[in-house]
Amino acid sequence: MPETSAIIKAWQTRFENILPGYLPEASQTPRLLLQAMQYSATAGGKRIRPLFVYASGRALNLDEDKLDGIAVAIELIHTYSLIHDDLPSMDDDDLRRGQPSCHRQFDEATAILAGDALQALAFEILAADATLGGNHQQQIAIILSLAQACGASGMAGGQVLDLASLGRQISQLELEEIHAFKTGALIQISTVAPALLAVANGRQTDALSRFGKLTGLAFQVFDDLLDVTGTSAITGKPSQADAARSKPAFPAIIGVEKSIQRAHELRDQALAELKHLPGEIDTLEWLAAYAVDRDR
Repeated sequence: MPETSAIIKAWQTRFENILPGYLPEASQTPRLLLQAMQYSATAGGKRIRPLFVYASGRALNLDEDKLDGIAVAIELIHTYSLIHDDLPSMDDDDLRRGQPSCHRQFDEATAILAGDALQALAFEILAADATLGGNHQQQIAIILSLAQACGASGMAGGQVLDLASLGRQISQLELEEIHAFKTGALIQISTVAPALLAVANGRQTDALSRFGKLTGLAFQVFDDLLDVTGTSAITGKPSQADAARSKPAFPAIIGVEKSIQRAHELRDQALAELKHLPGEIDTLEWLAAYAVDRDR
């Protein structure tokens, strides 16, 4: 059996190879918009959310080729959110994934529309996916869950709460709620969507849901730490950005050491959920560990 790290790398390669086939050709009309979509969607990164999709499918004994459409759709939602997060009216970041943000490479209006179009494309992919089309109940459940994860009760709602917290002193509980919406919801659907596809039993679906929620929060705690202790070369975006904008973050609220402890606590709670799953859980374990150790 291949080593876990080799499986992870193979999935990353697989995803980069299939992604262009889901994107419209940049030479078509409107060319500028399609170029901006391509620019942001193919900018690379660790592809964490697709990895969660494939790893959760592995834990449920699903074939990878049945998960490609779900993986791409969720990553396009994530990419759209990054484009919008970087806008001057939101986080106002000039750098993303080691290259100029979409609104810096193109212009602000094009970036907004590229994000809008990527979000629409994600749902188009799920609606047209041949694998999902075989069972309309599963297809509707996955589309509904993704819509909830990126809407007012998920990612968009979390962004509003995040912006409202700027310059304010908030509690650890309030910050965890913000991140459960803004970051955790999309990671959570990445673990739940394969269970919906597999029609997993309630215990397995709930375990993957809790695993995604806990690991998503662990990721965000560690992201806050990296903003303080990391560099742009590591994070792919400007460092110390949270402090510069008086943005609440775990190290500022509970300190660096307690933030590390909290991230590890969340990881351990997430790992405890995996005992309920029928397939190989090594890649899910790897992702939970990676959430609190980005040197892997």
